[in-house]
Amino acid sequence: MLTTTPVTDQTAARLSFAAFLVILCGVIYFGLGTPFITILFGYLTLHYLGKQLRKPFAILAFGVLVFILFYLFAHFMREAVRALPLAASKAIPTIVNFADQYGFNAPFDDPEGLKSYALQSLNSQLHFLARFAQFFTKEFVYVIIALVATCGIFASGRVDLGTDSYTIRNNLYSVFAQKLTARFGHFFQSFHTVMGAQVVISAVNTFFTGMFVLSLSLFGMPMPYSFVIIVVTFLCGLLPIVGNLISNTIIFGIGLTQSVQMGVLSLAYLITLHKFEYFLNSKIIGGRIKNPMWLTLISLLVGERLAGIPGMILAPVILNYLKLEGSKVAVEIAHPPRQ
Repeated sequence: MLTTTPVTDQTAARLSFAAFLVILCGVIYFGLGTPFITILFGYLTLHYLGKQLRKPFAILAFGVLVFILFYLFAHFMREAVRALPLAASKAIPTIVNFADQYGFNAPFDDPEGLKSYALQSLNSQLHFLARFAQFFTKEFVYVIIALVATCGIFASGRVDLGTDSYTIRNNLYSVFAQKLTARFGHFFQSFHTVMGAQVVISAVNTFFTGMFVLSLSLFGMPMPYSFVIIVVTFLCGLLPIVGNLISNTIIFGIGLTQSVQMGVLSLAYLITLHKFEYFLNSKIIGGRIKNPMWLTLISLLVGERLAGIPGMILAPVILNYLKLEGSKVAVEIAHPPRQ
């Protein structure tokens, strides 16, 4: 005789939330941040393509876009591996000579040792990125699997395919699958909110940086490695707060390869640009996310410690997701009896 145990909708919701947190912890613990972010970015792209095209054509356009992005990324990595160590080797002596010329006391005793250490550190990071970008590596295979999975999710995102075949219609598995799908939907909503804002800010920053580089060329002062500058500005702009610091340091260093005046001019422009971006950030980030800066910074630090750059990208998304889920839970506040 078939017996059933009733499970409330609230219990299924709690189970799905716990399962989703376990999945997130697994993504971080097993180092699957890169494919997970690939799925999120891929689905976000397909989400916008699907508004303009039918699903088969949207997937085809997505495949063409991915191929173009892979080609541009490979070209960028070749340029970055060649350009950034060369820029560092020119910028560091410029800084040292400038400090000596104007009587600044450098916080190090051996300028050549600093140069050697900085170049060694930069080369090690760039070689890591170069290995990451090579074909037939583990990360590349993960990205390809994630892209295929993204297309499958976009084509049909159902988890439970046997809904009509169950004897008990609202069984635990079906309800749990529905709630878990809703959890992923809420997380994608948070990703769309946070990274959508960051993409807009990064695109605006990249546009104005590109205009600055173009204007220098028109005035006969071309900035070297302009392609690297544009791509680094956009990629770093996807990281909240700290991304601009990274890109600004690189642009300032590349400017110093020409002269101290070029470096100072680049720094002055970047400061002016970011003063303008304060209003833009408050409008976009403040209007969408509504999280204090200190909380975002702490989440970035924790994310970097746990999962590196993927953790920094996911940290504000997870923070916003927890707020989104928590805001949908009603809490009864007990009032203390009057004395």
